[in-house]
Amino acid sequence: MSAQYLDVPVLPTDVAFGLLADFDADQDPKKVSLIAGAYRDEKGLPWILPSVKQVTDPRSHHEYLDIAGSPVFLNIARSLVFGTELAESWNVASIQAVSGTGANHLGASFLAKHLKPQHVFIPDPTWVNHKTVWAVAAPEVAQREYPYYDPKTRSIKFADMLSTLDIDAQPNDVVILQACAHNPTGLDLTRDQWKQLADLALKKKLFVLFDSAYQGFATGNVEDDAWSVRYFTEHLLSSPDPDQRIPGLCVAQSFSKNFGLYGERVGALHLVAPSDVSIQGAKSQLSLIARAEYSNPPRFGAQIVQTVLTDPRLREQWQQDLNTMSSRIMGMRKQLRTRLEDLATPGDWSHIESQIGMFSYTGLSKEHVNKLKEEYHIYLMPSGRASLCGLNEGNVDYVARCISKVVKEV
Repeated sequence: MSAQYLDVPVLPTDVAFGLLADFDADQDPKKVSLIAGAYRDEKGLPWILPSVKQVTDPRSHHEYLDIAGSPVFLNIARSLVFGTELAESWNVASIQAVSGTGANHLGASFLAKHLKPQHVFIPDPTWVNHKTVWAVAAPEVAQREYPYYDPKTRSIKFADMLSTLDIDAQPNDVVILQACAHNPTGLDLTRDQWKQLADLALKKKLFVLFDSAYQGFATGNVEDDAWSVRYFTEHLLSSPDPDQRIPGLCVAQSFSKNFGLYGERVGALHLVAPSDVSIQGAKSQLSLIARAEYSNPPRFGAQIVQTVLTDPRLREQWQQDLNTMSSRIMGMRKQLRTRLEDLATPGDWSHIESQIGMFSYTGLSKEHVNKLKEEYHIYLMPSGRASLCGLNEGNVDYVARCISKVVKEV
């Protein structure tokens, strides 16, 4: 029958966007959204960064960009994540992408076709879209999870992570790592742990894919937040001996969070290869994928980013903007923890303050989360992940009281 192709199952609504739709439909005046990783100001409103507000360019137009994107933007994006010296001296192919999701998708598509890994190793837990991206872009690559978070100790399961990768990973397998401000746990590896993981990647000859969505939100300093990427690049790809280096690495870079350009879809994919290997073929293949999927990347947001980062005055303002956002989130962490403890809420809540970035892995159960939504109109992810961007002076007391009630009752 001609319509038989339509006889397919209806897939579940995306969890995060389904919750956002529920929140938008909720008429309760006390409702609080702790769902999306989108920064909000003290009044709970979207915040346009002052550095972004000041961008006015009379030369702006709406012509097509090259398939690979704006060369100026790509140079700046590459320097931001690798540092100027590494960006100029290393063998890097960069292509503008439709934000971080698009960069991950380009990377998965390219690696599945040309690296041909047996597995992609994804942290447990991780950003909800990692698995979907690889399932759609590279269905032939088997997905495996590696342990990342221990809910009992609320710490990283580092020994288990190393053991799993050491035992199960094969040469050329891809391992996804979040560069900083891990989503959803808010827990990053220490520098010593990064070094141990780099040693293992070298031993196993793994291809590393860094997801860099929150540069500037872990420490408030973009240089410190790029340390892991730079360390892996310098130490795992510098040797002329193929036995003393990994096959390569990618960085999927997003400017949605650190520029507040969520709807403009600004991002890049950077592929780093050993210096004695030509990267031009890889860049042409990435451009072919982009041409088939969306042809040309969006211009407007990328132009904002390149204008801010090439103007010393605006760049300094942008650094201040990052400090404003990261400092306010850290302040909300402290306030939420203090209020929960003042209310004698059962359990240890110190992790809320010690975690970093936009998110807190609260430790609340699905039952807690459902009760918060249904009875108090407070929305979190089912995993208990809370976007602390949604907290402010006007609602933190309410949120703390409701969490305390729910924990005591359930």
